[in-house]
Amino acid sequence: MAGRADTLALDGAEMTARADRNAAIWFASDGYDPKAKGINGRRVAGESFLRGFLTHADVDEFVLLAHGGAGPAAVRAAARDLRPDMPFRAVSLADVHRISPLGCINYPSPNFATEVWRRAPYGAAAWSICGITHTTSTAGVMQGFFDLRMSPHADWDAVICTSQAVQASVRAQMDLIDDHIRRRFNAPPPPRPQLPVIPLGIHTAEFAPDPAAGAALRARLGAGPEDLVLTTIARLTPHEKFDPLPVYLALSQAARQLAPGQRLHLVLCGIFRDDYSRRVFESGAARLMPEVGFLILDGARAEDRQAALSGADAFAFLIDNIQETFGLAPIEAMAAGLPLIVSDWDGMRDTVTPDTGIRVATRTLRPEHAVREALRYQGGADSYVQYCAGVSALTQIDVPGMAEAVLRLARDPALRRRMGEAGRRRAVEHYDWSRVIPRMQDLWADLNARRRRAPVPPPRYPAWGLPVAPSPFLLFGAYPSQVAGFGAERYVATPPAAGAPDVAAMLALRDYAGLKRQFEPTASVEAVMAAILAGADRGLSRPEVENATGLRAPAVERAMIWLLKYDFIRPFGR
Repeated sequence: MAGRADTLALDGAEMTARADRNAAIWFASDGYDPKAKGINGRRVAGESFLRGFLTHADVDEFVLLAHGGAGPAAVRAAARDLRPDMPFRAVSLADVHRISPLGCINYPSPNFATEVWRRAPYGAAAWSICGITHTTSTAGVMQGFFDLRMSPHADWDAVICTSQAVQASVRAQMDLIDDHIRRRFNAPPPPRPQLPVIPLGIHTAEFAPDPAAGAALRARLGAGPEDLVLTTIARLTPHEKFDPLPVYLALSQAARQLAPGQRLHLVLCGIFRDDYSRRVFESGAARLMPEVGFLILDGARAEDRQAALSGADAFAFLIDNIQETFGLAPIEAMAAGLPLIVSDWDGMRDTVTPDTGIRVATRTLRPEHAVREALRYQGGADSYVQYCAGVSALTQIDVPGMAEAVLRLARDPALRRRMGEAGRRRAVEHYDWSRVIPRMQDLWADLNARRRRAPVPPPRYPAWGLPVAPSPFLLFGAYPSQVAGFGAERYVATPPAAGAPDVAAMLALRDYAGLKRQFEPTASVEAVMAAILAGADRGLSRPEVENATGLRAPAVERAMIWLLKYDFIRPFGR
């Protein structure tokens, strides 16, 4: 028997260890569906992660956490296609504790203070929450970090930082928040969430070049075999991605120094959000680099994106904007075997090594030079676009450095090949989801271990008394004449008027379902009404209605207050 017990204990430990390396995926289409919600880096990365997780995660089940809707069904279908034998569970956010035996939630942004408060009634040690950075320059994200520090989070929660630069920026803001806590409360700040650096991933095999598509693109450009074709895949906005005019100046300088018979071409593949952006990109190219071949492709078309990567000799990603945090496009270009010319900026400082590309120096100003931009944006005088544009205007990418990088690659085909081959290896070894997902699973296991080591279980908050979401009947408790007490008081059915609607008809007439929210299911309200009717003239108390219906007290009381509201029932003796 002892041997059997040991085996069961070992099996249980193994099961716990595997569950600890899994996480419930918090799902909302805004974080994962660029086709439905619009293409941006956050959604593209989210969709890619989801496929990467479903394909590569070493887990015993997939658990999706969602409000409902069509999302869980779509993810279930994708999971069935990728891993048909893997069990799949969808858990409602209303019953988040049912993610057990999993002890971690993977959240698709750094702003998970709401989920911390959702956890609070169960205790902070009930499970861990793991968010991830995307764009961190918006007012919403900056406020979100403040809200997170004010919430009952713990050091077994985490915000994955996708680059060293983003980790530094998150720490910088948390330093400011913690200084505020010390000043305001004369007390030390609580422990921070973990801030590990784990990069975003891609499906590297999807970016293999298509020679036919590449040849067609070069023919469309009129690019000869000695010409240098540079391509950029990015959102084409001068205020939220990159200012193209300094790039054009650099390309013009480089073009004038090329060998006779060699020409430079630039292909921009992306999406214009507005006519303003299109005008800046197109008019700027015509005015500043007339000697450079120029073509714009539609970034919403997969065929155009593949052609841009397949027909290029090098990939340029010269970002000067705080909206960028990681830079997926250079990783995709690495996977396609292209050498890189990038700005020495945020995530590219991690991803682009000297053997894979050239980083061009950047420069900004001291903090006091952008106080006006920060306060105008925070106070609502400036939009996010104006904020980003103002910061971009004060950010330099070295124009001669860009030109020199272009010339270096243009003059050395062998260097281009070596860098392209090194980039392809680096993409596979470091940024394929098959390598990134295990790193995330290691983090989830570490968070679960930290949570279990908590010396004293943190106190729970009453579900009705969360400071950021108190029950309205607590917050507005002084509004009514009285608070209903359904204890021992008895209730009888009100004699109906001729032709009066019954409970179901009244609910249909009121049409709560039209708002997709009804206080209690119709069947529950009808069951309470039926029980009180059966009580005849003597009436029933709330405990007796519970016994008669099998419903719990909160559901019975919610149904009874509605029946009182519509005069279906009255207190006995009135």
